[in-house]
Amino acid sequence: MHAILHAKDVPVIDSFTLLGPSSTPAKVSFKFQLWAQGPAMQLGSGTAVPADDPAAFLGKFFEAQAEGSASGLELGFSFTSNLLTSNFDGGLFAMLGTERNGAFL
Repeated sequence: MHAILHAKDVPVIDSFTLLGPSSTPAKVSFKFQLWAQGPAMQLGSGTAVPADDPAAFLGKFFEAQAEGSASGLELGFSFTSNLLTSNFDGGLFAMLGTERNGAFL
């Protein structure tokens, strides 16, 4: 199983402070990729528990290897991140999978 989330030049508003008074147009781009590693884990209890129980879902999840990068641009400022990668040695952690809940159980 493999997944990619990629966006290029997405228009956003930078306010410098969460809900701050200023608004500056900006653009962001990012790309994240995940690759399933090892056997799938079956999680959730489905309809065996009440619908409002946190376990009222069925899912198939894999530990995953992940990598990603991001960049942004606004008037007078830009940044590009280094490539971030997950590892299983106490670094970043990633999961990849599918889930069903509610009417889809």
